[in-house]
Amino acid sequence: MKILVTGGLGFIGSHVVVELLNRDYEVVIVDNLSNSSISVLEGIHTICNKKPEFEKLDLRNKQALSDFFLNHQDISGVIHFAASKAVGESVQNPLLYYENNMNTLVYLLQELQKLSKPNIIFSSSCTVYGQADVLPITESAPVKPAESPYGNTKQVGEEIIADVCKIDSSLSAIALRYFNPIGAHHSGLIGELPLGTPQNLVPYITQTAIGQREQLSIFGNDYPTIDGTAVRDYIHVMDLAIAHVVALERLINNEVLTNFETFNIGTGTGSSVLEVVKAFENVTGQSLNYKIVNRRDGDVTAAYADTTRANNVLGWKSQFTLQEALASAWKWQQTVMEIKEY
Repeated sequence: MKILVTGGLGFIGSHVVVELLNRDYEVVIVDNLSNSSISVLEGIHTICNKKPEFEKLDLRNKQALSDFFLNHQDISGVIHFAASKAVGESVQNPLLYYENNMNTLVYLLQELQKLSKPNIIFSSSCTVYGQADVLPITESAPVKPAESPYGNTKQVGEEIIADVCKIDSSLSAIALRYFNPIGAHHSGLIGELPLGTPQNLVPYITQTAIGQREQLSIFGNDYPTIDGTAVRDYIHVMDLAIAHVVALERLINNEVLTNFETFNIGTGTGSSVLEVVKAFENVTGQSLNYKIVNRRDGDVTAAYADTTRANNVLGWKSQFTLQEALASAWKWQQTVMEIKEY
């Protein structure tokens, strides 16, 4: 079966591509390389000993996307990652996020409706819950007004898909609301490769540890948490990749209970920023230079998942620990530096 992975050279997308190839799916990647590198393709090839088809394409180009689907009418499913994803950046540049995350989804759904049995996995986020009233967060928790334009694009994205599913019974969709993906493939050949200053905690940690960044900024230590720093549910990217393939097969095998389902994808355990810092230091033996700075706009106090539904209905459960995820991220960072030095 041929699977389209949009944004497939990005952090999460590339790991999902590896998992798909290892399960003998035919994979087509489209990516505009705005926040990824073509070098990731070689990493995927080395890991899997096979190379996915790749087409450089910006999904905001409606005609180019339509032409792509004319040439790929045998697609059995789409996993949609192509979107801007940084909370802080979205606060500073909301129009970029609304154009890149909303328009592309609409154009993609319009093309999917032309297929005989369209299936789509939507890359959603726990940001749809805002600051939840009850922790851990279940899928039935109310979707609150978004704390950031990024979070709003995920909320509205789900609403768009749900509205289309209501009037088109042939379309089947699953939104995976994942928490905080970290880590890298155990080979150290692919991982998170942010362009410019990292917007996420772990790549900032690894870049600081290796000397690429002078100091790690921790945004706020006055939250009502165990140590005053924000709490998140950090999930290994390979666990997340497996969840996408399991969800895809649920769609392909027509096992869904409704044609639009949502699942939380996390570990079920919350860790504070300082706990992650200390865990990294313990795992790697590296000492981190960090400072406490003001809170960042758009950040919530705490968010971690109730994964019961994913465990019982989807048949998926996280396997890797925080320590394993941090160790793999550090291995990847060292690989990146070796390439740069070479």
